[in-house]
Amino acid sequence: MIRIVYILFFLLAGNPLFAQETSPNIIFMIGDGTGLSQITAGMYANGNKTALEGFEVIGLSKTHSANNLVTDSAASGTAMACGVKTFNGVIGINLKNQKAPSILEIASEKGYVSGLIATSSIVHATPASFYAKVTSRKKYEEIARQLSESEVDFFIGGGKKHFVKREDKRNILDEMDSFEFVSRLSEFEKSTSNKLGLFTNMDEPLPIAEGRKPALNDALSAMLNKLDSQPSPFFLMVEGSQIDWGGHANDLNYILTEFRDFDRAIAVALEYIKKNPNTLLVVTADHETGGLGIDSGNIKNFKPRGGFVTRGHTASMVPVFAIGIGAKKYSGIYDNTAIFSKMKEVLD
Repeated sequence: MIRIVYILFFLLAGNPLFAQETSPNIIFMIGDGTGLSQITAGMYANGNKTALEGFEVIGLSKTHSANNLVTDSAASGTAMACGVKTFNGVIGINLKNQKAPSILEIASEKGYVSGLIATSSIVHATPASFYAKVTSRKKYEEIARQLSESEVDFFIGGGKKHFVKREDKRNILDEMDSFEFVSRLSEFEKSTSNKLGLFTNMDEPLPIAEGRKPALNDALSAMLNKLDSQPSPFFLMVEGSQIDWGGHANDLNYILTEFRDFDRAIAVALEYIKKNPNTLLVVTADHETGGLGIDSGNIKNFKPRGGFVTRGHTASMVPVFAIGIGAKKYSGIYDNTAIFSKMKEVLD
């Protein structure tokens, strides 16, 4: 009897359908510009609590690029997405001028479906790092063209103009025959398409405090439902993009409202993990922005106050939070390229 069980196990393990069912999902969340001070301020402003307290493993990531201690989102996005250091401003290309495959592309080769969500335009540096290869992050029209030919199956983000109002007069959306495009989350939820894009704005989406829709937690819930409806495991990247913009503006309230939006999305991801334990959830930042320091505040209502040392990025290490399959790999201090290699180990 034991021999029969072993034979059946090995037969099933060699079956692609069996392997597909047991392959882990990966949810990778990036709070752009979110260092420890942004997390701390956001936690206090949220009644001294954050969804990040629900994680099992915490590490620290070194964020420097190949040519600067202070990285930009293109170089750091590439490090995390592709596992290689590159120059500031470069996306998906290593120091030998070679295209580097991203974790999304590697997952797609293994039969995964993929999704991207950003509260910026979908061609911004961080989301672009998962599908594009360009020498300058400012080549938005080229990045849009590369998205049209990429392995991305579902996306939610702004920047529609880079697809339809182009210098070359092309309408990239018309060329994406397999895709359906919608402009409302309700339409995204109702669609049965296996290739689907939701544009949240013609240009960059509004700040959440000015009425950006959908909220990130709603977008993530809809995306997870969509990915779960597919027969394959999935890779999903979610960016809270505008925490960074609050740092650049030295606007603490901007940071706090955007962090709250991101934190609510993290709570959604944690709930998903509880119901789907065969999933890795990693939350981190590409870099810290603004050099925020919390120097005062009201203990009665936990209202933080602080100051900034720059309107740019800093070289501070950033926290990495992990839970689920392979989470233990993320403890300790390591280079941001290791975030990629640890996800790849889970895929393998």
